[in-house]
Amino acid sequence: MLKKRIIPKFLIRGGRLVKMRRFHDDQREAGNPVSTAKVYDSYGVDELLFVDIDATNEGRVVTGNVIERVAEEVFVPLTVGGGVTTLEQIESLLKSGADKVSINSAAIENPDFITQAASRFGDQCIVVSIDYQADEFGKKRVVGRGGTTPTSQDPIEFAQRMQDLHAGEILMSSIDRDGMMNGYDLDLIGDLSNRLSIPLIASSGAGSLADCKAALDAGASAITISSMFIFTDHSPIKVRTYLATNGVYVRNQKGSRS
Repeated sequence: MLKKRIIPKFLIRGGRLVKMRRFHDDQREAGNPVSTAKVYDSYGVDELLFVDIDATNEGRVVTGNVIERVAEEVFVPLTVGGGVTTLEQIESLLKSGADKVSINSAAIENPDFITQAASRFGDQCIVVSIDYQADEFGKKRVVGRGGTTPTSQDPIEFAQRMQDLHAGEILMSSIDRDGMMNGYDLDLIGDLSNRLSIPLIASSGAGSLADCKAALDAGASAITISSMFIFTDHSPIKVRTYLATNGVYVRNQKGSRS
């Protein structure tokens, strides 16, 4: 059985960490990415996820120098995303210190790009990030370009297609739950986890220790946490201890420098 993973999620804007609600509301400053990453590294998290939230709509890729600085200071796996549209950009990010690259809008606009990327760099390096939101009829739909461009695609069907195209992992983010700290989308996690043979990372909604356990129990292979770490006194140590105490199979607490 694979151990469940705890992944702090970092949103980068202008070289700083920020946090919003529902992708666009109530922006709050959350610190320096390098120093914050070092803190989480010392807590012994399993991975770190960095997303440049403006890169796609500004027509550029996530800034490589931020990743280089983080990679010099921490020794846990890094997943990096934001504006990735070419194989050359993936190669550059991997050389900068990323272990995996997260692809979002390009997967919607050019699905074959996922197959090309997996073929060149290996499935294990390619994470497809899927943002979704309920439409006016309550139907969940994939949304591209940083939560600004709705599509007609069903998120579960789209995730299955990305698996078929050789994505190594699927990262699911609910725009409606983002930053709200009211729990993960357990129905979608449960349904999708039964249909995927690759790891499912659940994002958006962590507000309590019980929320974290519920998402993993529902079938997620990993959870990302942002607001709960930034705005409450819950730490990765508390999360890991709670999960282990309550029967979730997680890695033993140990910082990468230990």
